[in-house]
Amino acid sequence: MDRRQFVKVAGAGAAGSAAIAAPAVAQSQPKVSWRLTSSYPKSLDTLFGISTQVAKRVAEATDGNFQIQVFAPGEIVPGLQALDAVQNGTVECSHTLSSFYIGKNPAFAFETSLPFGFNARQQNAWLYQGGGLELCRAFMKGYNIHTIPSGNTGAQMGGWFRKEIKSLEDLKGLKMRIAGMGGTIMSKLGVVPQQIAAGDIYPALERGTLDAVEFSGPYDDEKLGFQRVAKYYYYPGFWEGNANVSFLVNLEKWNGLPASYRAIVEAACAEANALCLAKYDHGNPDAMIRLAGSGAELRPFPQDVMQAAFKEAFAMYAELAASNPQFKTFYDSFLPYWKKEQLWFRIAELPFDAFNAQMQSQVK
Repeated sequence: MDRRQFVKVAGAGAAGSAAIAAPAVAQSQPKVSWRLTSSYPKSLDTLFGISTQVAKRVAEATDGNFQIQVFAPGEIVPGLQALDAVQNGTVECSHTLSSFYIGKNPAFAFETSLPFGFNARQQNAWLYQGGGLELCRAFMKGYNIHTIPSGNTGAQMGGWFRKEIKSLEDLKGLKMRIAGMGGTIMSKLGVVPQQIAAGDIYPALERGTLDAVEFSGPYDDEKLGFQRVAKYYYYPGFWEGNANVSFLVNLEKWNGLPASYRAIVEAACAEANALCLAKYDHGNPDAMIRLAGSGAELRPFPQDVMQAAFKEAFAMYAELAASNPQFKTFYDSFLPYWKKEQLWFRIAELPFDAFNAQMQSQVK
C-alpha cells in the first residue's frame, strides 16, 4: 500500500469512528422536554419560584437539552390535582404538598409535616438522614411517582380571623380554610375546615364564605392580601411547624432519564429546598412589620386551644397507626425521631434562640 492509499484508508476509518461515536455522545445528553404543574399561583414568588428555579438549573446543567416548562394552577389542571396529573401522566412533574392528598391516604401527611411535628431542620434531618425519604419513596411508588424534597416554608403562622379567639369556645362553627391534617384536628375543636387552592382563598374570605384562613406566613400572606379582610393574625401555625414541598415525578418518566439527568434534578431540588427556606427567613420579618403597621393585630393562640389541639393530634396518630399499616410504618419511624429531636433542640437550640430573643432589645 503506497502513501496515498494509506492516507485514504486511514481517513475513511477516522470518519467511520466519528460517525459511530457521535450517536453515543448525543445519547448522553438527549433532548428532554417536560411540563411541570404547580399548586401555587405566580404571585407567590417563593413557592411558584422554586419551580422556575429548578427548571433554570436543570437547563443550565444540561446545556439546554433538558427543558422543564412551568405552568400555574388552572393552566393544565387545578392546583389540588397536581399529584393526580403526575400519576396518570398528564404532566411529567409537579410542585405540591403531599399533605393536600390525605383524603387518599393519611400517610401522605408525613412527607409534608405533621401538626406538632418537626420544624424545617428536623424535617430535613428525618428525610435526608433518618430514613424518612426512603419511606416516602416506597409509599409513592404505589402512586406511580418518584418524590424529591424541593422547598420548605419553615414554621407558619396560625392564620387570619375575622373575630378574636379568646378561648376554645370561640372556634366553634368557624368556617376556616385549612389544609391537611391541621384541618382534621381543627374539626375536632369545632371548626368547619375547607380545603381551597391558594388563588381562590381571598375571594372566599372577602365574600364571607370563610371566617378564617391559614396559608403560610407573612411574606406570602401579605401578597395574597388577607389583611384587607381579616384583622386578627394568630400564631403559631401548630399544624405546620414546617411544610416540605415535594417535586413529584411520574415514575416511568423518572426511570427513563439518564443517570446524569436524574442527578442534576436531585441537585437542583436540593438547592431549591435551601433557597426557599432562606427566602422565607429573609422576607418574613419585614413583611410582618409591614402587616402590623397596616393594622393587623398579632395574637397568640390561647393555651386551651394549643393544649386541646396537641391532645387531639397525638390521639389521632395513635388511632391511625392502629388502623392503617402504611401510616404505622411512617409513625414508627417518626415518633422516636421526633422525641430525639425535641431533646436535642431543648438542650441547645431553644435556649440559644430564647435568650437572643429576650436580649435583642438591649442591643443599640
